Parts: sequence; C-alpha cells; structure tokens
Amino acid sequence: MPDQSSSIISKVWGMCGPLRDDGVSYGDYLEQLTYLIFLKMSDEYAKPPYRKQTGIPDGYGWSDMNTLTGADLEDQYKKTLEKLGEQGGILGQIFQGAINKVSNAAILYRIVQMIDREKWVSMSSDVKGEIYEGLLQKNAEDVKSGAGQYFTPRALIQAMVACIRPEPMKTIADPCCGSGGFFLAAQAFLADPANYTLDREQKEFLKNSTFYGGENVALTRKLCLMNLYLHNIGDIYGNVPVAYGDSLLTDPGYRVDYVLTNPPFGKKSSLTFTNEEGEQEEEDLVYNRQDFWTTSSNKQLNFVQHINTILKATGKAAVVVPDNVLFEGGAGEIVRKKLLATCDLHTILRLPTGIFYKPGVKANVIFFDKRPASANTQTKTVWIYDFRTNIHFTLKQNPLTYEALQDFIDCYHPENRFERRETYSEDNPEGRWRKFNVEKDILTRDKTSLDIFWIKDKSLADLDNLPSPDELAADIIENLQSALQSFQELKARLN
Repeated sequence: MPDQSSSIISKVWGMCGPLRDDGVSYGDYLEQLTYLIFLKMSDEYAKPPYRKQTGIPDGYGWSDMNTLTGADLEDQYKKTLEKLGEQGGILGQIFQGAINKVSNAAILYRIVQMIDREKWVSMSSDVKGEIYEGLLQKNAEDVKSGAGQYFTPRALIQAMVACIRPEPMKTIADPCCGSGGFFLAAQAFLADPANYTLDREQKEFLKNSTFYGGENVALTRKLCLMNLYLHNIGDIYGNVPVAYGDSLLTDPGYRVDYVLTNPPFGKKSSLTFTNEEGEQEEEDLVYNRQDFWTTSSNKQLNFVQHINTILKATGKAAVVVPDNVLFEGGAGEIVRKKLLATCDLHTILRLPTGIFYKPGVKANVIFFDKRPASANTQTKTVWIYDFRTNIHFTLKQNPLTYEALQDFIDCYHPENRFERRETYSEDNPEGRWRKFNVEKDILTRDKTSLDIFWIKDKSLADLDNLPSPDELAADIIENLQSALQSFQELKARLN
C-alpha cells in the first residue's frame, strides 16, 4: 500500500480511541466522518480543475469552518449541518436530521484538521473504501450498537457474486442493503479486468444506473450512501440510489436483472404504536400485497416474495435466508411451492453457524432464476451444498474466508451450471454436493421441506471427534445468547 494511503488510514483509525473514551461509538464516528468528508470533497470539487457547482450555500462550506477552533467551530458545524439538511439530492439525504455528536471541541478540531490535510477527490476509491469498510466492520463488531444485524460476512457476499456473475449494462437490486456490501462486491466484480473490459458507456452505467437499493434505518442508509459514493457509485448531485423506508410496503415499480441480498434477521415484521393508555405496544405487521402469493407476518417469507416481484422475467437472485424459510408450514409451504413452480430454485448453500454477528443464526443462501409464466413446474432439480455439518467458524479465532467457500463456487460451476457433477455418492456419503429431483425427492416431503441434510454429524456420532474446547465454548455461548434473546423478546411481548 502506498505511504499516503497507509498514512491516512492510520490517522482515521487513530481517532477511534479518543472518541470511544469520550463516549462516541464507531457508528457515530462514521456518521461525523460522512458529514465532514462530504464537505471537504465538495470544497475540492468547487476549485480547479473541477470548478463544479456544488450547491452548498454561501457561508456553509468547508472553508467557512476549517480554520475555526473551540466554540466557534462547534457553532459553525451545527449551523452547517442544519442548513445542508435542507438541500436536495444525495447531499440533502446525507445531512437530513444531522447533529454534531462530537461534544469535545478539541477532538472535533483534530478530526477537521486531519480531513483538511488530505486531497479526498484525487484519492483512489480503494483507499477511501478501505477506510470506510474497516470502520463499518468495527461498528458491526460493537455489540452495543446492534449494527451486526445488517453486516453480512464479506467473504460470503463475494462468493454469492462470483456464482451469480453479473454482466455489464444490467441492473442489480438489494431491497435491504445495509451498508452496501453487495453493491460494492458486484461493482468490484464488474470492474475487474479479469472478468470484463468496460468501455466508457459501460463504466457510466455501472456508476449511475446499475444499483437499486432500499434501507429503513436512517443512519444505516446514510452510511451506505457515503460508502457507495466513496467507491464511485452514484453522483453527489444526481439521483439517490438507495430509497429510505420499508421495502416491503409496496411494489417499487422497477424490475432488475439481479437481486443480491441478506434480509434482516428476525422472524416477524412488527409495528410499534401507542395505545389509549399511552403505553408502547407491538403488533404483527401483515403485508396485503396483490403481487404476493400469500399474506404473512414472517419477514423473510415476505422478502422472498418481494424479490420475486422485482426480478425481470429472466432475472436471477441469491438470497440469504434463515432455516425456517426452508421448512416452516403454512405460508412457508405456499411460498416454497410457488417458488419451485414459477422459478428455477436450482441451488441451496447450507451455511455454518458462527459467521454472523447475531449469535445462533442458522442460515442458507438460495439461488433461483425467474422464469416466464408457464403451466409446468420450472424447478426440475435442486442442488444442495452442505457447508454446515462438521464445519465450525468463529468470528475471531476462525473467521469465514473466501478460500473456504472456493469448493462451493467450483461445484456451483458459474460458467455453466448445467455441467455440474455431484461429489456425493454411495461410495462417498460424506460428499457435500448433492442433487435432488423435485418431483420425487422434494414435493413428496412433509410441507415441501427444503431443509435437507445427509452427512453424519461427527460430534453426535463419535465422542472421539468432538470439536476443540474453543469451538465447543463458542457454540455454547452462541446458543445461550440466542436463548437469552428469545426470552427477552418473549418478555417484551408479555409486557
């Protein structure tokens, strides 16, 4: 890494300690960086050789605050945040409702001076992205912030993109895009010369017309917009690529070529309201949409239906879903049958535990291609890769890597998935890659369950092959945390 790059990264990270000591979380630090770097970049764009009309009102730019100190700096920063929150475009979206959360004027001055010394516009998107992605991950690791719920392991995202193999001049959506990880991985794949050589039109399309996102947490959306912009996605004065709000409320109207997403964990969609006695209550939120196959308060089942809606007739999807989507009865069975009938649900990747920041999660990735309307069942064969049985990861000691997913990618055979070969056989019952005939093996199962596994769990069958004490301890902690969270949710409902 060039000295300049490592220097600025070191400076940005160096501010974390003092800020944490002063009660500022990683998320709040990210938010303040977002505001200040935007101001500095706008100031750079207004000068030669760019000479852009930034749209920032006179008296509220970077040069109006970067020489101030103490209370004067705090006062000017506060006024600037309020004024810019009234503007249009991505700029106004970023600053909407913005307040200064760095209460220590000396630390705020140090951050401003650190940003002021760098040329952010000319800095490569890789460097800016590395700074931002690192802080996003720190934020996700910060359990108190709750940010981990939307942080998907980057190795898993990259593997999903490698399997889907998005093509230039095609559109990609993530209806619950969190910090924008799927978009960045797709952009990196499309811009990689090893995959494509993009011409000017394709580069312009990648920057401004490829991505469609949604996010219903205001701060997360701001972090996402900044993350995308730092990676050269979107334009500060153009259309905002990520909508704010609940994606499940309505059909957005657009149709895309690909959906790559990890809908938020948590089984139920709920609505909080104040009753007649002035107390806070929750009730299950059921979406009655004409384009859905069935009504349900199950968030993941609703997202699967929403994704089916926004895909083009030849669109492709890769979606992280919890186990209940594969086996739950009622609405779950209806959704699975419809998905098998109208789409080609060709692949399921069973994920190991210990890879998400939220403990105890058992999840899968389902890959399906939408098909034009037909009377025939579109899914003929479902291929399942068991990446869970006898596989153990932890967030710290043994994190998930892209290399660990390479065998799945090879088995998936992205170049032509119709040339796949099973690794399972009677002679190799431990083979992780196995195909199932929909008519014979799946539609005959109770509730059309897709929760299928066949490899013997060694920890249950052979005491001599127990996982290491570290792995056992991590599993126990995850299970206890998951159980505690379930009790907390139950208590909240009873209250």
